[in-house]
Amino acid sequence: MLLLTGNDVIKVLDMADCMEVVEKAFAELASGTAVMPLRISIYPLDGLALYMPAYLKEMGALACKVVTSYKNNPVKHNLPTIMGKLLLQDPETGDVICIMDGAYLTAVRTGAVSGVATKYLARHNKGQKAGIFGAGVQAKTQLWAMAVARDLAKAYVYDIVDEAVTKFIKEMSIKLNLEVVKADSPVQILEEADIICTATSSPTPIFDGTKVREGTHLNSVGSHTPNARELDTAIIKRAKIIADSYEACLNEAGDIMTPIREGAIAKSHMYAELGEIIIGKKPPRADDKEITLFKSNGLAIQDVATAKLVYDKAVQAKIGTEIEL
Repeated sequence: MLLLTGNDVIKVLDMADCMEVVEKAFAELASGTAVMPLRISIYPLDGLALYMPAYLKEMGALACKVVTSYKNNPVKHNLPTIMGKLLLQDPETGDVICIMDGAYLTAVRTGAVSGVATKYLARHNKGQKAGIFGAGVQAKTQLWAMAVARDLAKAYVYDIVDEAVTKFIKEMSIKLNLEVVKADSPVQILEEADIICTATSSPTPIFDGTKVREGTHLNSVGSHTPNARELDTAIIKRAKIIADSYEACLNEAGDIMTPIREGAIAKSHMYAELGEIIIGKKPPRADDKEITLFKSNGLAIQDVATAKLVYDKAVQAKIGTEIEL
């Protein structure tokens, strides 16, 4: 069995490659060749443990991600609040052939799916600008993916923590060779950006949806619980909604569930799943005035496809530690 540390994963995982396999995974989901049970939640002591299995038949990828969230970890145990590991199996034998750290993998695969959504749903005019709400790890991979999907002219970032914004700008402007500037307010992002991503931990809407310009594409990734929402009802009503999964949106996404509870929209307001767009079952945006919105909850197929990619590249590069149990 191969063991891959977080640094091992970082060495081999690139955004463009990750976007390619994630796109294939969503195509499999829409085509019926993916098996993805609902993730299992267990609440031991003062934490949360999630088990996320999936099987991609065409890609030959079988794995399960174990994710935990323990809010007292930093103080009590000097450990991160959120931790994750991937167990990759050989589909032919069922044997676990690799265990890898899941922190960087999760961040990249979450950015990757927004990159794929941007590829299919954002307008194609040149010189587009991106806007990011949030300046954490996830915001970084979101901008990275959008820069792969479109040739960006500029990016704006907004966060309530100035120090985080400063670090974000310093790192991402160098990494992407892109002008990244601090937005003075949420309104500035709405006025300037063609492609917007929300990657915050806010439990309440972070901007006025009536002010979003026509033709904007949005990727919503921050809120993923029934009672949290980054987006208000106004933008949900105005936008063409594309889900990573109907089921996930209806059971986990407060951005969608709250307007439904309010009676502001029906379930049918969700236009398509991303996989349906990818395989051509449904067309993407109708015109350049339409507002498109991709709601990302995070699916096990993303982890499994990315884990297979990481494993294959690590074996090729002879990275990692082989052990026998």
